[in-house]
Amino acid sequence: MTTLYLLGSAAPPVLDIASVIERAQARGYDVCLGLTPSAARWLEPGAAGLERLTGHPVRSGYKAPGARDVWPPADVVLFAPATFNSVNSWALGLTSSFVVGFAAEAIGKGIPLVAMPCVNSAYARHRAFGRSVAELREMGVTVLYGPGGFEPNLPGERRPGGFPWELALDAVDALAP
Repeated sequence: MTTLYLLGSAAPPVLDIASVIERAQARGYDVCLGLTPSAARWLEPGAAGLERLTGHPVRSGYKAPGARDVWPPADVVLFAPATFNSVNSWALGLTSSFVVGFAAEAIGKGIPLVAMPCVNSAYARHRAFGRSVAELREMGVTVLYGPGGFEPNLPGERRPGGFPWELALDAVDALAP
């Protein structure tokens, strides 16, 4: 079975992560869920259910040096939703959160990576964001942003049809070994 690391940051689509896990499992993936600390706080009331669903601990922090890894090795990674902060931190190599640190290291390990940002149009206009998306793409990350991927909405606006999770899962399918 192919192991998918599903990494998410604190943006509203992360609240639907259980259904995304189920859809990924229906496609044949063994899913391990990693979250930024803020996303973990948002999902904390349902964390035990997410662990039962995946069969793995939900991780939001680095393991202690020398500690056994509680997840099987990743075959492919999906970082979604990836916030403005996560995308910029990742592109700059600032690894203060476990999920950003793992994603940064995965580039060097050659693990296939898909990222789908979730930012509003105000964040998207910040010059650093465009540079970060370009930098990640240059490092080999499939970034689903712009036409055919995530397109920013106005601040506070709900996206008709929701977050395009199926596009992200299709991109994972295309990269999975």
